[in-house]
Amino acid sequence: MLEINKITKRYGSQLALDNVSFHVDKGEIVGLLGPNGAGKSTLMKIVTCFIPPSEGSVTVCGHSIYDDPLAVRRCIGYLPEHNPLYLEMYVREFLRFAAGVFHLDNVAQRVEEVIAQTGLTPEADKKIGQLSKGYRQRVGLAQALIHDPEVLILDEPTTGLDPNQLEEIRALIRTVGKQKVVLLSTHIMQEVEAMCSRAIIINRGRIVSDDKMEHLTSQQLTERFHHLTIG
Repeated sequence: MLEINKITKRYGSQLALDNVSFHVDKGEIVGLLGPNGAGKSTLMKIVTCFIPPSEGSVTVCGHSIYDDPLAVRRCIGYLPEHNPLYLEMYVREFLRFAAGVFHLDNVAQRVEEVIAQTGLTPEADKKIGQLSKGYRQRVGLAQALIHDPEVLILDEPTTGLDPNQLEEIRALIRTVGKQKVVLLSTHIMQEVEAMCSRAIIINRGRIVSDDKMEHLTSQQLTERFHHLTIG
């Protein structure tokens, strides 16, 4: 459902991504693991049609980022690293706005469904600016899920959360990922171990490892990641 084929991205003389290829199937939660600056966010921006690649192609649910970027965007729910929210809007108001962007039917019903799904019910009548970091992340996830996309792209989805919030968001992502394609980026190994069925390690724009978690011990994952961060 998500096919990334020989993606390269250059910024002038800087090579941000170098011939990256992999695919993700429905029901997989794939962790894109790597140090800061490895190219994770750049790849996600290409998949979501925010920036074009220099070379290569991406297909999402059978749609090419070149031939039908609007269809690609309809298939994707995206939570960027810096969660962009309208702080003066109320939670329900913001989610109704997000639903309107996708021209959904039964907007009120769908908004209530994602509020319940993401555990936002206690805070649903508040302004987003009044929410804690954890609840703001829930709002970001709710807007990514509002149109029931087949693919979820999550860039550092648990950054800055306290331990209780962390486990709740992880559990939500694990539940959602059973029925969708999920690609999430992180530089924290424990995130991949807690949520993912597969780990792709990227460093300096290249994939250096791609394995299912069932084939990796915690020590092996640690050793691979440690090797590239000190290399």
